[in-house]
This record gives sequence, C-alpha cells and structure tokens, in this order.
Amino acid sequence: MAARNNPDIDKDADAHTGGVQSVDRALQILEILAREGDAGVSEIAEEMGIHKSTVSRLVGSLVSRDIVRQNSERGKYQLGFGILRLASSIPGRLSVVHEARGVLESLAAEYKETVNLAVLRSNYAVNVDQAMGPSTLATYDWVGSLTPLHATSSGKVLLAALTADERSQVLKTVGLPARTPRTVTNRGELEKQLLEVARNGYATVHEEFEIGLTAIAVPVFNHAGSVIAAVSISGPAFRFSPEDQPGLIAGLREAGLTISARMGYRHR
Repeated sequence: MAARNNPDIDKDADAHTGGVQSVDRALQILEILAREGDAGVSEIAEEMGIHKSTVSRLVGSLVSRDIVRQNSERGKYQLGFGILRLASSIPGRLSVVHEARGVLESLAAEYKETVNLAVLRSNYAVNVDQAMGPSTLATYDWVGSLTPLHATSSGKVLLAALTADERSQVLKTVGLPARTPRTVTNRGELEKQLLEVARNGYATVHEEFEIGLTAIAVPVFNHAGSVIAAVSISGPAFRFSPEDQPGLIAGLREAGLTISARMGYRHR
C-alpha cells in the first residue's frame, strides 16, 4: 500500500504520461505539415486545440533535429531534410512481398483458391508471390511467370494505373495478342475496360488468359498513392465467379488496402 503513495512513483507516472502526449502532439504537427505543405504556429495550435507556446516548444525541438525547418520568407514551418534521412532507411526493408505474405495466405484460406501478387516489370505482369487455397485443383507455381497485361486481372489493374502515354508505349511494344478466343484484342475495347477498372477499383477476366480460368484483382498502393502491385484471386471458371460470391470483392479490396497500409498508404 505504501508504494501507491510514493511521490517518486507518482512523478515517474506523470513524466511518462506527459512524454507520450508530447510525442503524440509532435507526430500530429508532422502530419499537419505533410498535409498542408507549410503552416505557422498559430495555425497549428488552432487545428490541434492547444496553446501556441506548446506548439512553439515542440516545433523548436523538431527544428533542432532538422525534422522541421522554418521558411525564412514567410516565417512558416515545413518538413525538413531530416525526414528524408529517416525515410531513406525504409525502402530497403519494406518489401511488398514480405508485407503481403500473411494477407495472401489469409485470402487463400478464406476463399480456398489461388492468390497471387504481381508487379509491373518489362511490359508484363510478373507474379512475385503466391498462396494456394485448399480447393486449388492444380499446383502450378506462377511465381516468376510473365503474364500479358491485357489478358489478366492483375495486368489490367496495373495497366489502368499508367498514364495514357505510358500505356500507349507498353501496348505499342507488346501488342494485344490473343491468348484465347475471349482475349480482348481491340485497343478501344480495352481502354473502355480500363476506365471501368479505374472507376470500380478492381478488374476481372473470364477465360481471357487461359480457357477455364477466371480471376479478379485489386491494386496495392504505396505511401504516395501510386499503384505498385496487384493482388488477385483465380480459380476454375466452372465454380469460381467473383461477382456471384458474396463478400469476395469487398474482402479482396480490404486485403489490398491492408497491404497498401503496410506500405505506407493512407486511405482517404
């Protein structure tokens, strides 16, 4: 009982609480500057609902570490080059394959089909990881396989994310060869589909890459909001129909956003 009245313990608890609050407030300041580009002490204080002196003290500490810098012309604060120093250590450690692995396995277990993660490389969709569901009929390993962008669900997601000029260059290089009678080989028709992909946030293909194979894919974003990968679920056309399976599209979208969040993306 005596320990509860120990003034040293009470001081430690107060210091800990205050320290956590200061860290939280400092992070809020960084988020405001990242969003606004620059801001003054008064603006920051008003948004956070705290006294200007508190903001000034926290900003001063961030400035001393070059995390924040003051714009000499306007007197407002901006993110400093120290942010780049911290961020530069992330890319080498933050692998989309590593971050996505658990999500792919969960999707395969839940929907019982094959799940793939693909990225854009050399004008093709390259599968960089795969998880097999318990209902999978074949055990083909797609990892490392180059698949055509215009005939696969992942490929269409990646194509839809390109600018018009980038897409034109890719399609000019590889063309639109038919993989099956269902493959879209007309550029105008493909562009219409890609608009729908961008609008809906997912792409589906029904036997366009391989007869008997249906697939659906969603994008994976990085911290800047750019599409860096696509995660797909595929299965036999006779039993796998994404549009008819309750919750599948929403579940796949959520999985894509989960991986994206791990890559630094903030969904708005």
